[in-house]
Amino acid sequence: MKRLKMPLTESDIIDLEAGETVMLTGYLYTARDQAHKRLVGALESDGKLPIDLKGQGIYYVGPSPTKPGEVIGSAGPTTSYRMDDLTIPLLEKGLKLMIGKGKRDEKIVDAIKKYKALYLGAIGGAGAYISNSIKEAEVIMYEDLGPEAIRKIYVEDLKLTVIIDTRGNNLLDDKPMLNIDSKRFKV
Repeated sequence: MKRLKMPLTESDIIDLEAGETVMLTGYLYTARDQAHKRLVGALESDGKLPIDLKGQGIYYVGPSPTKPGEVIGSAGPTTSYRMDDLTIPLLEKGLKLMIGKGKRDEKIVDAIKKYKALYLGAIGGAGAYISNSIKEAEVIMYEDLGPEAIRKIYVEDLKLTVIIDTRGNNLLDDKPMLNIDSKRFKV
């Protein structure tokens, strides 16, 4: 199991392989469909993002309301393909890590390879468990989107699985994976 600390560089992730487990620590952003639309809209209108994504990660999540005494509500992953049409412009701006659940379109797999990024999987239905790894959470923009607002969160030892590695190997693909020693991974 490899430990990753945000922000990431290419050298931090280049050797990871689809199927490996990682423990992630550091600051990330949360964003879902509507926030992605606004980020890409900002890029289209003036060529700039309101946040710097170089070396950063986005967790596809819209947490449930926060209960008293907690940092964040249940924070399970959102189905990632919903962001596929809005992902490439963010990868072009330096996004290195995406966390969600489910398959990605082939154009996203190609872009992950091109920009040397990672797609990590979080366990769907485990939102309460995942929220235990979130130690800080603050809405930083688009508050009007409610759960879909962009938050800056600090995660500590968030356990994730590499779904698509920097070479485009895809754990959820039906085709055999290249550069993967299947004996290392138990299903």
